[in-house]
Amino acid sequence: MIRKVLPLFFAALLMVCSGQAMAGGSQNYPNGAEAFLAGAVPPPGFYFLDYMYYYNADTMKDDNGDDIAAFDDVSVVANVFRFLWMSDKQILGGNYGMHAFLPILSTDLSFNAPVGPESTNSYDDTNVPYVIFSPFILSWHLQEGKLHLVTSLADIYIPTGQDEGNMASVGKNFWTIEPVFGITYMTNGWEFSGKFMYDFSTSQDNYATVYGFNVDRDPGQEFHFDYSASYEVSPGLRLGLNGYYYTQTTDDSYDIDSSLPAPVQALLQEDEGNRSEVFAAGPGIWYNHKNMFFSLRNQWEMAAKNKTEGYNIWAKFTYAF
Repeated sequence: MIRKVLPLFFAALLMVCSGQAMAGGSQNYPNGAEAFLAGAVPPPGFYFLDYMYYYNADTMKDDNGDDIAAFDDVSVVANVFRFLWMSDKQILGGNYGMHAFLPILSTDLSFNAPVGPESTNSYDDTNVPYVIFSPFILSWHLQEGKLHLVTSLADIYIPTGQDEGNMASVGKNFWTIEPVFGITYMTNGWEFSGKFMYDFSTSQDNYATVYGFNVDRDPGQEFHFDYSASYEVSPGLRLGLNGYYYTQTTDDSYDIDSSLPAPVQALLQEDEGNRSEVFAAGPGIWYNHKNMFFSLRNQWEMAAKNKTEGYNIWAKFTYAF
């Protein structure tokens, strides 16, 4: 019991002194995954897409945007395989299709004090967190190719389980339903794109808190979008700005009962109202060669609340069969 209580109160002291702990939502979607031509789904056919991702942050912000003293560093390396099929069948004037994603993630998380259920300074995990599937995509190409629209009725995040007690667990053991709308407008060499999403998640059992106890929780709902603006500097080559905005729109809800120590109950009750938010921007390059498309992008986060604040690098490859 003492081994649990001492790290718990040390972590609680650090969190209180730094302005409270992190909140969350689901944060399943890797913000910034899409950018150039995000609303311009390709013509009927089968496509393979590969996303390579690196994220690092050495600060975590509280509800006031101040650093949380207990946090040290997080790094995420991922590769996401996506399979996209678009048909020549039309519904409401748009081409029908579907897609599926298979992500592989590796996460390393470290603190400046022993925290969490394992009462240690560091946690790590490598696994497949979920499979994403959408059975219903519609895409439109309007105004003689200037305006492109796409919608997924729901991207469904199908969980694969979680490493219980591991704060770095890439699997979270809950479902997320995410309606998606994308738009691209092109004129005189310019391209402006946005991908807009809203997330609803089911309950999560045995969520590993920084306070050393596992609790059930209902993740808050989220609104977020990826964006880009680019210019075609030569045929098939674009340079531009890209990034994302993320905000948690409803509170997390924890299953708080008398089995938890009173200080932990109070901390979790306060955490419920701490909604996450972040904005990011950075440069990017896009290149098309025959039936292949390449992009490389960098995004720097700012104005974070109840979330890590760092940077990421995205490399994306598309092959049209």
